[in-house]
Amino acid sequence: MSVFASPAAFAAALADLPAPDGDALTAARAHQDELTKPRGSLGRLEDIAVFMAGWQGRACPAIAKGRTAIFAGNHGFTVHGVSAFPTSVTAAMVANFAAGGAAINALAGAAGLDLVVVPLDLDQPTADFTQSPAMSEAECLAALNAGAAVVTPDLDILTLGEMGIGNTTAAAALCAQSLGGSAAEWVGPGTGLDPAGVARKTAVVDQALARHGQGAPTPFETLRRLGGREIVAMAGAVLRARQLRVPVVLDGFIGCAAVAPLAVAVPGILDHCLAGHCSAEPGHVRLLARLGLEPLLNLRLRLGEGSGAALAVGVIRAALATHAQMATFAQAGVAAGL
Repeated sequence: MSVFASPAAFAAALADLPAPDGDALTAARAHQDELTKPRGSLGRLEDIAVFMAGWQGRACPAIAKGRTAIFAGNHGFTVHGVSAFPTSVTAAMVANFAAGGAAINALAGAAGLDLVVVPLDLDQPTADFTQSPAMSEAECLAALNAGAAVVTPDLDILTLGEMGIGNTTAAAALCAQSLGGSAAEWVGPGTGLDPAGVARKTAVVDQALARHGQGAPTPFETLRRLGGREIVAMAGAVLRARQLRVPVVLDGFIGCAAVAPLAVAVPGILDHCLAGHCSAEPGHVRLLARLGLEPLLNLRLRLGEGSGAALAVGVIRAALATHAQMATFAQAGVAAGL
């Protein structure tokens, strides 16, 4: 079933966003104040527990079922030499995911998350967006719905990641189109480009913006013209998760760029999202600030694959453990008001 049957349906979903459960938020905050610690002494762990309570609709949230979803796609603009690796690596890495040999396999297992890998027409790269929109309307809708399909109501948390050679180029274009600034401000080395490669990449983004900048007045059109299938799928997953009140952990530069067009058009669209980490890609620091997201981790990662988001689930589990397992002042027989 297509959740987003048309651009109008996608826009309607963006205009009808559920809010967190207010009663659960109030109860979770009250519970935090009763635990045997000075108020606020666990810092962001307290905030995370309350955040999770609001979206799970219960004062004592938990992660019984968590998922990491990795989307893979190829890009037509890679013919311009914007990546240090050939597009064949995308399919090779998808095979590695299936065989259990990638970093995300290990990290998802360590975080207690099931892993879903969704390759999206790897033998049919998107169109070269310096010449035409990256996708047709139907292709963009298919990618949005591929993302929505991984989100089920029984999930307690969802983390998102991607695999797609060259996709930091598309991410930079989405950021520049959505948030402003020059291509040079958003383009970085990706998987290891030298200065000449970064210059080529910047020129490609400049060309794309010149071609599509005036033709992308909506989030859908921005994603269709400048995104990629794996990027659009992440946007679809984020929106579907909001509809189902499933909390989401975003990964790095590409994952956050996927939701930038939505965030600009719809304030509050990311209220159910946490930023798992700040990556080593230079534009990610600026992007997180513009989106109003404070990362949970900063480990200089630049792998992608949803690696930073999966790692952050360990911090979230720790927050929920303290929330659920600490004694209250009354239970411990300790005088309140530390």
